[in-house]
Amino acid sequence: MARVRLSVAERREELLRAAVEQIEARGVAAVRIADVASALGVSNALVLYHFSSKEQLVAAAFAHAAEADLAHLRRLLGRRTTAVRRLRAAVRWYAPTGQAKGWRLWIEGWAASLRDPELRRVAASLDQEWKAALTRVIAEGAAAGEFRCTDPASAAWRLTAFLDGLAVQTTAYAGSLSRTAMLRWADAALVRELNLPAGNEEPGDGAEALSDTENAARADAATGGPGAPVGQDPQETA
Repeated sequence: MARVRLSVAERREELLRAAVEQIEARGVAAVRIADVASALGVSNALVLYHFSSKEQLVAAAFAHAAEADLAHLRRLLGRRTTAVRRLRAAVRWYAPTGQAKGWRLWIEGWAASLRDPELRRVAASLDQEWKAALTRVIAEGAAAGEFRCTDPASAAWRLTAFLDGLAVQTTAYAGSLSRTAMLRWADAALVRELNLPAGNEEPGDGAEALSDTENAARADAATGGPGAPVGQDPQETA
């Protein structure tokens, strides 16, 4: 059967998806151009036509996966509800579950970026976008009088640093902490940062957040997306 001819954009998308899968399976250090080519049944030359080096391919694959996660974060933070509910949904989605494929990719990227300037630039830019998105909603909620937070940017930094640390621990040491405990700690951190009353939780927050995550995961799987938003595994069920 003749191979379907893809447009440049379609071929690039196909290569990036394959690269993400190979990085997840082999790790950044071990993955080769040949692994990506073999997975798709194409030549090394075709991969190198679109990406001039392994480093460029890895950086582009990392950005490809993370941009999908950022798009989902923006959808959660853009919902027509209170800032508190949007932030709680984002924090719950951020936490790793199941095989945590997305988090394994981030950890791989962080480690490799210590030696790869291009990947470091991409990872730093994406990280700043995450923090900026949270900062905007925290500032919006504070301005609306929902809670008191005098420094939204610092609050966003502390929240993401705390969640990153939890994710690294639970991804590296599977089973070391239950998802229930992790979500309780994450919610407590949000309550502290927003100066909310202890035990403040609106009915339905958790269910809505998990439902949004499941729907996004199913959509990713159906459309051949990167397979897991950061911190989520599409096979996970609530």
